Amino acid sequence: MPDANSLYGPLDPAPDAGWTDAQPRMGFFTDTSVCIGCKACEVACKEWNDVPGSGLDLLGMSYDNTGALTANSWRHVAFVEQPRPVAPAADAPGSSAAGPQFLGMPGARPPGRGTGAETRSDFRWLMMSDVCKHCTHAACLDVCPTGSLFRTEFGTVVVQEDICNGCGYCIPACPFGVIDQRKGDGRAWKCTLCYDRLGAGLTPACAQACPTESIQYGPLDELRERAAQRVATLHERGVPQARLYGHDPTDGVGGDGAFFLLLDEPEVYGLPPDPVVTTRDLPRMWKRAGLAALAMAAAAVAAFVGGSS
Repeated sequence: MPDANSLYGPLDPAPDAGWTDAQPRMGFFTDTSVCIGCKACEVACKEWNDVPGSGLDLLGMSYDNTGALTANSWRHVAFVEQPRPVAPAADAPGSSAAGPQFLGMPGARPPGRGTGAETRSDFRWLMMSDVCKHCTHAACLDVCPTGSLFRTEFGTVVVQEDICNGCGYCIPACPFGVIDQRKGDGRAWKCTLCYDRLGAGLTPACAQACPTESIQYGPLDELRERAAQRVATLHERGVPQARLYGHDPTDGVGGDGAFFLLLDEPEVYGLPPDPVVTTRDLPRMWKRAGLAALAMAAAAVAAFVGGSS
């Protein structure tokens, strides 16, 4: 099965989209190992982009009241609570210092649980600020009939709300479930990577507001190098679970313009483990359809000529 790159051409999407003065590709690197779940990115995104409030939805899912990326939530801070047995003390008789290490925010005494060391269970929160991935090969661009979705000179993907006709084709096309239609509006909305700020040489609002630099913005090539170094550092510090997601330019979407450092499997964070651009087979399908049409036309001509002779 051919990969997306062989079907869709070069990996630098801005020149591929026709930009003769394309800028270096810009993007996000989100390091979840230092995310504290403050939601400053969510607030900054809403304030700068004038995104409507989502209301106070008590979802009963830890401290995550946003729930998912929606038309009114372009950044979503996920809280994944993971129960873990307490690591025994290093000096306890017959104990081993080896045990689960609690990154993020450990709960020393969760309500309703035993307080004895032999019965108590701890937990950790895996926190991640999710966002549109700004894929190299974006299916939403392929299916948009009005040109509302377009590729910017920075390689990002933006929706022009004044052109969107609300057809909704882009929503099922996205392999990450990012794009959403706004109720009472009908048009599609998602992260623009603060296109207006990029044009002025400014940092996107979410990255600017992040107090721990969990969200890092810059040229994508530099971010990938920085991310690889960060993973190596975490491995040296005894965190073998650290891994990158969306950084590989040979994956099913040609790599993401917004990629992540995760501390567990992608499915734990609600991310597809092996995303593939949903329109990858369109070139092959159109080619086969064209060949079939030519064959039918040839058969019709042959039948007409044979019948008249």
